[in-house]
Amino acid sequence: MKGSPRLVHLTTTDMSLDWLLGPQLRAFAEAGYEVIGMSAPGPHVDAIAAAGVRHVPIPALTRSTDPRNDFVAVAQLIAALRRYRPDILHTHNPKPGILGRVIGRTLRIPLVVNTQHGLYAQPGDPLRRRVGVYAAERIAAAFADVELVQNEEDVRTLVETLRVPASKVHLLGNGVDTTRFSSDSPDPAARAELRQSWGAGDDDVVVGVVGRLVTEKGAAEVFQAARLVTADGVRFVWVGPSDTSKSDAVDAGSLARAEADGVILAGSRSDMPEVYSAFDLYVSASWREGFPRSVMEASAMGLPVIATDIRGNRQAVRHGRTGLLVPVRDPAALAAGIDELASDQTRRATLGQGAIGLARAEFDQNRVIARTLDAYQNAPRHRSTGRLTPTRAAP
Repeated sequence: MKGSPRLVHLTTTDMSLDWLLGPQLRAFAEAGYEVIGMSAPGPHVDAIAAAGVRHVPIPALTRSTDPRNDFVAVAQLIAALRRYRPDILHTHNPKPGILGRVIGRTLRIPLVVNTQHGLYAQPGDPLRRRVGVYAAERIAAAFADVELVQNEEDVRTLVETLRVPASKVHLLGNGVDTTRFSSDSPDPAARAELRQSWGAGDDDVVVGVVGRLVTEKGAAEVFQAARLVTADGVRFVWVGPSDTSKSDAVDAGSLARAEADGVILAGSRSDMPEVYSAFDLYVSASWREGFPRSVMEASAMGLPVIATDIRGNRQAVRHGRTGLLVPVRDPAALAAGIDELASDQTRRATLGQGAIGLARAEFDQNRVIARTLDAYQNAPRHRSTGRLTPTRAAP
């Protein structure tokens, strides 16, 4: 779009641009920006293009921890940013967030914005981990104009512990499409078909998990909880892919044992509203979250949630009102929570109604879009190119 300010969103995977950021990117284009997504290419590139967003591949910018690969990614990213000369660079995820902020300022991109989806270290982590992560984030934040932070606990850490200037740090929150993920229009036929495919009857309680099959998502705790649960008719279903690019990917032996214990590994699916409608309660056993999207989606669908008591989950679940919070890395506590709700249909219904109310009040993605557009339009800029006002008004 000639004359429109050029906006680049930078992530590691095209899946993030499609599934996590897709509605936002479309909204930014409708607001008058020329939107480009940069990431390693993958199976979601066609969907990104179909949404009207140009995709520019950065092949080496993967989740790999190989430093040699990162050097290649730096060269590829510098070349792409020099070629497309964005007016705004918006970074996401740890690696693009660190590299992108530093490179963006070095190349004198007028506005550099970072979304903090969850600091990769938490106050309770070992000192060595905190020092490394906090040092990298503090340095990178010095190269950004705006830090959009998904949860309040990370705001406090950035401002009070890392001493990032408070004027740069803004609470963003997180949101989902509450019209797509809604309890108002369930599909009984889709629910019945999915449950049948999982071997679950009408009276069974299906415990759902959505996420990558990696250790930090609490896979081992979920699998062990499945062995410890004593309530009758409980079925566990994990929806999500294996992620062999991660060092903590769940190994094939553990997956085979989980399946032998009755856990259904359903793989990746795109029909997520129908999937949530086939669950009876939702579990997030993660060790680390920024502001968990799947918990928001499950809540909007009217599911009670059992989640680990960690930053991010605490923002998404109200203990005793929308679900239960249990200690992290504690499969016995997780199993006890599942037993408690699996045995009490009335309690599940009450918590589910509370979850719907919370989702409608706080989890609407339009709030996130509006706050991001405000940052683009009103934040102080490093340098002006004269192209920073959208040609169309924001919705």
